[in-house]
Amino acid sequence: MDSVLSLNGRALQFTAETPLLGSIPEFDSFSAVALLAALEDRFGIAFNDAVIGADAFASVGSLTGLVADCLGMV
Repeated sequence: MDSVLSLNGRALQFTAETPLLGSIPEFDSFSAVALLAALEDRFGIAFNDAVIGADAFASVGSLTGLVADCLGMV
């Protein structure tokens, strides 16, 4: 997340409760697509378009949950 959004280390301070969409200026719809692509590459997963919405990007925890679901960890 830090490198995709060019946060210069700020993401190291994020917790599951850290809000994303609308709270981080660098996080917009274009960077959301770039972040999803990076996550797909990193974890070898493919996100179902039906589960990708604003709720998925509400917080670090919701995004982590989306990845965990795709990995079958939940």
